[in-house]
Amino acid sequence: MTRIYDYDVVIVGGGPAGLSAGWSVAKRGVSVAIIEREEAIGQSIRTSGVTWIEDAKSFGIPDDYYNKIKNYAFYSPNNYILKSSSTPHAAVLDVRKTYQFLAYQAASAGANIFLKTNVIEGSKDEKGKLVGVRATSMKEDLIFRSKLVIDASGFYSIIGKSVGMISQWRRFGAGAEYEAYVDKTDSDTWHLMVGRKYSPAGYAWIFPLGDKPESQADATQRLLELLESKPKPIDQLGRIVPIEFHYGLIPNEGLRSSLIHDNLILVGDAAGQANPLVLEGIRYAIEFGRRAGAIGAQAVIRGDTSKEFLKPYEDSTKKDVGSKIGAAIKVQYRWLGLDDDQWDKELEIINELSIEEFLDFVKADFGMSNIIRMATHHPKFAIRQLFDMIKNSRNDLDHIQGN
Repeated sequence: MTRIYDYDVVIVGGGPAGLSAGWSVAKRGVSVAIIEREEAIGQSIRTSGVTWIEDAKSFGIPDDYYNKIKNYAFYSPNNYILKSSSTPHAAVLDVRKTYQFLAYQAASAGANIFLKTNVIEGSKDEKGKLVGVRATSMKEDLIFRSKLVIDASGFYSIIGKSVGMISQWRRFGAGAEYEAYVDKTDSDTWHLMVGRKYSPAGYAWIFPLGDKPESQADATQRLLELLESKPKPIDQLGRIVPIEFHYGLIPNEGLRSSLIHDNLILVGDAAGQANPLVLEGIRYAIEFGRRAGAIGAQAVIRGDTSKEFLKPYEDSTKKDVGSKIGAAIKVQYRWLGLDDDQWDKELEIINELSIEEFLDFVKADFGMSNIIRMATHHPKFAIRQLFDMIKNSRNDLDHIQGN
């Protein structure tokens, strides 16, 4: 026997994008179900939780849910720089607590959350129109009928793929990370390690420790090798005792060319909403989850959830971050092609930035005014060349997207 549920909106995925979308839908008086395959919200962590204090505050995340960062240390095989600010700007979230905060927020607005429920595919009517999703829970078959589906299923984009809207990501990163007890650590500082000494085609972080490469190398194995060999600055941490292991796949192609379909919105990793420079996407997931929920709920209330009426979500998202993410990918391409000697020189370029410029750069806030300002303030050929590359890639993307 198949159990059937009826909702105005069904959201696939109980991560930050899905929970934020659910809150935004429910607060507008539209019925919504959030479907999560795990036994608890935040049960499996796949992200380091790096974000920015300004964003965390704007989302209402309590101060005691994140550690504040004001120093940024960069290591290449033969170079080291430290960028510092008088006040903290970055944050490392307690991811589990943050996800559960978002879940309580959604539930208090009226969203229903289904745990241990695995969505298999989109459900279509006899004309091929998406009308909900099919799922299983405790060996029971379920059908969730809805006017709109929001696909927040992360890397695997379950619904987008099942309706033939998108294909699997071709370019992505793999992240392996330990939450660990560390004898000696500075809670105000994050550390970025670059170059082949640390990772064959990516970066290694300490907050406390993470490795997010993009190559054929096994991220977990590389993480273990780093703990074993203890290159600088890991050798300064003293005793390291792993407490919890995290692993995840991170899309790294920029925004999907299309974020909407009739009765369907993609959000979060399913939509490619992530900053490729440091592979952080929680702030985008929450921001665009809320936007997807608001525009989706308005379409439901209006009685038309076709692609035409969902287009404001796609247009506004591409306008706000499409070219920024695209420019950041251009910088990442450059970074992934550097050898160790070139990385040593790259750190010298980064060291020329003021702390404000540095933070804009790492956040991939490549607004045109920021790019022009930074390029104008730095007469050195190398740094001007870098920003000219970003500017040109933005112009190319703007032309392609028609923004």
